[in-house]
Amino acid sequence: MDSDGTRDARGTHANPVPRPAGPPGIPAMPPRPTAAPTPGVPPRPDGSAFLAWLRTPRPEAAPGVWRFGHKPRPDEEPEQIPTRQLLSGAVIAFLVGWLIWSLLWNGYLGGWWVLPLELFTPDSWRHSNDRVGNAVLWYSYYTLIALAIMFAVGRLGRWGEIWRRFGPPAWRRSAPVTERPPTPEQDPAEWPQLRAAGAVDAAERLAAEARAGLMRDVDLARIDRAWQGVRSGRHSLATFTGAVLGEGAAACGHPSGERDLPTRIARHDLVTGQVRLGTTADDARNPYAYRGTGLGLGPELLGTSLLAVGPPGSGKTGTVVNPLAESLCLHALAGRASVVVVGAAGAGLGPADSYDVVVRIGNPESVYDLDLYGGTTDPDEAAAVLAEALVGDLAEPHQGGDNRRFTTALAQVLGPFRAVHGRFPSVRELRRLLDGPPHWLEALRKPLEESGQESLVHELDARVRQIGRADDAGEILADRVALLDRPAFAGFFDTSGQSRPFSLKALDHPVRVRVDLPQRGHADASRMLARLVLAQFTASVAVREDRSLFACLILDDATGVVTPEAVRGIQRLRSGNAGVVLTLRTLDDVPRPLRGPLLGATGCRMALSGLTPWDGQDFAEVWGKEWIEARDVTDRQIIAETPAGKVLHAVRRVITGKAPTARAVTVRQVERERWSASELAHVPPGHAVLSLTNVKGEHAPPLLVDLRG
Repeated sequence: MDSDGTRDARGTHANPVPRPAGPPGIPAMPPRPTAAPTPGVPPRPDGSAFLAWLRTPRPEAAPGVWRFGHKPRPDEEPEQIPTRQLLSGAVIAFLVGWLIWSLLWNGYLGGWWVLPLELFTPDSWRHSNDRVGNAVLWYSYYTLIALAIMFAVGRLGRWGEIWRRFGPPAWRRSAPVTERPPTPEQDPAEWPQLRAAGAVDAAERLAAEARAGLMRDVDLARIDRAWQGVRSGRHSLATFTGAVLGEGAAACGHPSGERDLPTRIARHDLVTGQVRLGTTADDARNPYAYRGTGLGLGPELLGTSLLAVGPPGSGKTGTVVNPLAESLCLHALAGRASVVVVGAAGAGLGPADSYDVVVRIGNPESVYDLDLYGGTTDPDEAAAVLAEALVGDLAEPHQGGDNRRFTTALAQVLGPFRAVHGRFPSVRELRRLLDGPPHWLEALRKPLEESGQESLVHELDARVRQIGRADDAGEILADRVALLDRPAFAGFFDTSGQSRPFSLKALDHPVRVRVDLPQRGHADASRMLARLVLAQFTASVAVREDRSLFACLILDDATGVVTPEAVRGIQRLRSGNAGVVLTLRTLDDVPRPLRGPLLGATGCRMALSGLTPWDGQDFAEVWGKEWIEARDVTDRQIIAETPAGKVLHAVRRVITGKAPTARAVTVRQVERERWSASELAHVPPGHAVLSLTNVKGEHAPPLLVDLRG
């Protein structure tokens, strides 16, 4: 289950090497963990906390519900009678029953109530000389009548509700529940799936590691991922069993040798794959089943992509991007995912130790470089991706966002250059080929003619004919390439093999990547590089061999990144088991024709506090309307017609200060926006409105979420 290196992406061979997870040998068992595992944290040495965490119920729930320890609620809110009204009604019902019994017992209601006894019993029973039998008959009848009265007033006074709310049933609900330990067939800590497949020795070893506190949540997820590979036929049972027996909880390790992240800032549950972002507010606008539940996101939701919009300081990075990046890094350590996080240098996207590859563009100390051509050897593919990065924002959305003439111009120089030099041009060489004197192109002609590559000679001729024309795409491309041909980037985008260029072709492996863009002074270049990473990502995930590995790209600031081709690429990600997370300060950073398609292409949409009303209007339109029950209440003044009534009304007006009125209630069905632009513009600080859709098509309506909970 290890890789022999033949499938590793170009430029990713440095330590640590991002390769597929499998059961390769890891030299020694890592030291015993010392922290207690609240959800997503390594366990204590005794393993009891880990076992308790593992055995916690995780029932199936609606999209977005934090499943760890979740207790399902009904879809509709049950009618809750106020306590004061409930108790007063019960007392009044009791007094009414007591009054009826007193009237019956003292004979004030006549003798009709004994008619049933006279109809259904013989006279000899009622007039018998046997005093004991006679007393038993009459007192039994009295008891039956009393029970009937008690039953009636009990139903009228809702005594059963009082019993359920304040009696022993409520005491049992509030008392701690001592659960019986699960049977071995139901205990996940005993690895029943391995036992059922005949790998009893491996299951025993893993269960012992869990009880001893040597297993962590990442180990559990990683070994389960390797086991899924055995079930799918990618790995053999013998290899898996040998790795587990030899390494225990450290088997099937990530190539970096890491079994956890240096630090964690969020709550994670790797059994369900969720990370907790907050708590759904107990608000009337939220469906009752969601109120007060935790909000959990996982690959099944991120697979439809997420768009978060909010002004600076609304919590996009701290409460959304960082927890999601941390969760996906944990998934990568478990062999489940590959993640690329892109943001400005100093944005605080997690420590460098949490990643396998950190590309610091513009920083001379960066160990890794970024492959400008995405690791491809096809000039046409490289030209298409590079054209999207360089001039994708110049495409007119209403004209279909066509970059073909720019792609053609790039292909006309990339193909001949690679055929002659065996590599693609560097930034400076590419700039000269696009905008320099014709002799730079003519220098390629002779080697091509000597090697008989006539088709590439025709490409050169076509490019030469375009030079100097008013519609020459090369001039525009050269101007954009010049943004990367700066002293700050002198050591980057090297194609001579002297650096370690990282390519997104490595997303076939569970790799963790962070790309730091230049923080200041190179805003246009940063947006261009962000478009480059997005274009390479959408192109790479579409041709992956192993699509069981979830791939995700997180763009901390997608300003200037959303183009017509980018929207089309995002729409195709779901079928490739991939997704993107985009954050924007405002939708004004997206061209008006692309706002609707962008909101439609992302299945998860988040509007954070501080949103402007015009941004809120776009969210309100995409979330649509719903039918609700509207209640119109009107108060009509009562006019007295008799002298006594007028006196009574005057006294009531003196006491209450208001004229006597009669209230009329009209109930009707109306169609209303789920969240209006005005409501979205007044979301409380630290909150957000979030709609969710998973890869199966199940969706959750817009929810008001407290991101601080």
